[in-house]
Amino acid sequence: MLNKWFRLNENHTDVKTELLAGVTTFLTMVYIVVVNPAILSSAGVPFEQVFMATIIAAVVGTLIMAFAANYPIAIAPGMGLNAYFVTEVVQQDVSYSVIFGAVFVSGILFVLLSLTSLRKTLITAIPPSLKYGITSGIGLFIAFLGLRMSGIIVPSEETLVTLGDLTAKGPLLTVFGLFFTLVLIARNVTGGLFIGMFVTGIIGFFTGQLQLEGFIEAPPAPVFWDMDIGAVFSNGLYTVIFAFLLVTIFDTTGTMIGVAEQAGFIRKDGSLPRARAALMADASATTVGAMFGTSPSSAYIESSSGVAAGGRTGLTTMVVALLFILSMFFAPIVGAVSGLPAITAPVLIIVGCFMMGGLAKVNWGTFDDAFPAFIIILSMPLTSSIATGISFGFITYPLLKLVTGKGKEVHWILYMFAIIFILQMVFFPGH
Repeated sequence: MLNKWFRLNENHTDVKTELLAGVTTFLTMVYIVVVNPAILSSAGVPFEQVFMATIIAAVVGTLIMAFAANYPIAIAPGMGLNAYFVTEVVQQDVSYSVIFGAVFVSGILFVLLSLTSLRKTLITAIPPSLKYGITSGIGLFIAFLGLRMSGIIVPSEETLVTLGDLTAKGPLLTVFGLFFTLVLIARNVTGGLFIGMFVTGIIGFFTGQLQLEGFIEAPPAPVFWDMDIGAVFSNGLYTVIFAFLLVTIFDTTGTMIGVAEQAGFIRKDGSLPRARAALMADASATTVGAMFGTSPSSAYIESSSGVAAGGRTGLTTMVVALLFILSMFFAPIVGAVSGLPAITAPVLIIVGCFMMGGLAKVNWGTFDDAFPAFIIILSMPLTSSIATGISFGFITYPLLKLVTGKGKEVHWILYMFAIIFILQMVFFPGH
C-alpha cells in the first residue's frame, strides 16, 4: 500500500530507507519545537499555545507535502520570521493577536498566489541580489538575537551594544553550547543542532540553571483563532503583511529548489514537477499556524539531511509528521528548555550562519547590484525590522538601475513596490 501511495519503486527507494530518512530529517529540525516557543513567548504569547501551534503547523504542512506533492521536504514555522514577529509586536505597539492576523492574511495571499501565475512572475521579477540580501539579512538578524538573548552581547549607552560578562553562568553555558554544537556541525554529525541542545541542557540541569518539573504529560489544549484581523488594516500593517509573504515565498521556493536538485527532481528545463502542490503545503501551514498561534511556516533546508539518507518520496515526510505528533507529549521538557536561553541561542547563531551562504552569489563587482543587497543586510539587524530592510532594498535597486541607464532591465513590479515603500515611509512611518 505504501509503495502504491508514494510510488517507491518508481523513485528507486524502499520503506526502510524512507523511514530512516524521515527520522534523520526530524532530528535535524526538531529544535524548532523548542526554539519557536522560546522566541514567541518573549512577545507575550503563552508558551503552550506556541508549542501546540508549532506542531500543528508542521504536521499540516508536512502531511500535505507528503500526500499532495510526494516530496521528502518537511514544513514547519520558519526561523527569522519568528524573530521578526516579536519585533513587530514591540515596534507597532500592538498585541500579538494583531500580528497573528497579519500572518493569517499573508497566508491567504500565499494560497491565492500558489493558484495563479503571479507567484512565478513575482519570483522571477525580483533580482537575485535582493533575494540573497533578504535571506542573509535575516541570518544576521536572528544571530544577533541569539547573542542578545544569551547575554553574550548586552546594551551599552556608549556603543549601543557591548560584550557581556562571559564568566556569568548563562553566557558561559551558551559559549560552551555554541562551541560544542559547532564541532558536531563541522563533523557532519546527523542531528547536530538537536544533540548540542540536549548536551547543553544536561549541563544546565546539573549546574542548577535548568529546572525540570516533569517529562511526559497529555498535550496542552490548542488555542484557536487568537487573531485580530481588523486591527491589521486599522493599524495599516501592509508592509508587515508584505514582508511575511515575500520572505516566505523566497525562503520556501529557494529551499524546495535546493532540496529538489539534490534529490534529482528538477527537470531538464529547470521546472519542478508538482510545484503548485508543494507551495500549497507551505501556504496552508502558514494559514493554519496563524489560526492556532505561530509565525509563518517554510520548507526546511534540513530536509536535505533526509535526502542524503536516501529519502525520495512523501513517505519520508509522513514519518516526520508522525514524529512531530509524538513530540506533543513532551511539553514539560520543552517548556523548561525554552526558558534557558543558553540552550536555544547557539541554534540561532548557527542557523544565522547557514543563511549567509547566498552572499557568495551576489555580484559585488557591480555597484547597482551590490549596494541594495548591502543596505538590506545592514539595516535588518540594526533596525530589528525585516520589513525596513526589504523597503530599503526595493527602493535603492530600481533607483540605481535608472541612474546607470539600466532601467529597462527592472521589472515593472519593482518600480511599483519602490513607490509603495516610499509612500509608506513618508506617510506611515513605523508601520
